[in-house]
Amino acid sequence: MTGCRTDLAAEELPQGGGQLPGVRSRQYAQDGFQVTDVEVLDETGAKSLCKPIGRYITVGMTGFFRREEDSFPRAAGLLAECIRTLLPLQAEDSVLVAGLGNPSITPDAVGPLTAASTLATRHLKARMPEEFAAFRPVAVCRTGVLGTTGMESAELIHAIAGAVSPQAIVVVDALAARSSEKLCRTVQLSDSGIVPGSGVGNDRAELSRRLLGVPVLAAGVPTVVDAGDGLIVTPRSIDQYVKDAGKLIAYALNMAFHPGLTVTDVDMFVG
Repeated sequence: MTGCRTDLAAEELPQGGGQLPGVRSRQYAQDGFQVTDVEVLDETGAKSLCKPIGRYITVGMTGFFRREEDSFPRAAGLLAECIRTLLPLQAEDSVLVAGLGNPSITPDAVGPLTAASTLATRHLKARMPEEFAAFRPVAVCRTGVLGTTGMESAELIHAIAGAVSPQAIVVVDALAARSSEKLCRTVQLSDSGIVPGSGVGNDRAELSRRLLGVPVLAAGVPTVVDAGDGLIVTPRSIDQYVKDAGKLIAYALNMAFHPGLTVTDVDMFVG
């Protein structure tokens, strides 16, 4: 099944290889997963790929979602490495993690579930700096959706960022894919920010460095295909897939932000 829109930069690449003007891409395998690294270099590339200027790393996670042996620590470790690549931070830089989406609608719950397993350490660093010297200050929020809060996600994140002054912001959201084969099978990371709802034609205010004034990393998993004519398709096992995706992204963020942490360590802290 093929849909009309996609949030995935990898799906905009020419089939069968080849490069678009203003776009550089490569594919490789790492730790048992397929990685597609796309860079939109200029406005020409932005027009040809239909994506803002920036870098997009898409990791194929079929093995993880099939629950292959040792796939979780391998997947979390690879994503953590990609996060550090896209969001280079100094040792004491603080981060705000925002989980976007509606927790009451399963395909839209990736962001809130990620926030639930992301370690909030900002208050601990402030109150017990010696005990938490090895940790980075991280604040976590869940924005909800306009229909339940009356506020755009961008408005909330801008206000929170003004209060906590992070050096970087991470936004996590559910994405839309063009192909049903990509549903809950890939994780995309991007340093270009995000426009919530754009994949299903429900655009909201963008979340980007231009708007927020600090580097913005967007992370997400495609959970729906816009099949056109108002039809949205999602996998049969979406409940489990979304839980797995939220946990995976959260663990990868924890490991990326706090060097030295392992999956076992995060298990202990998250409980």
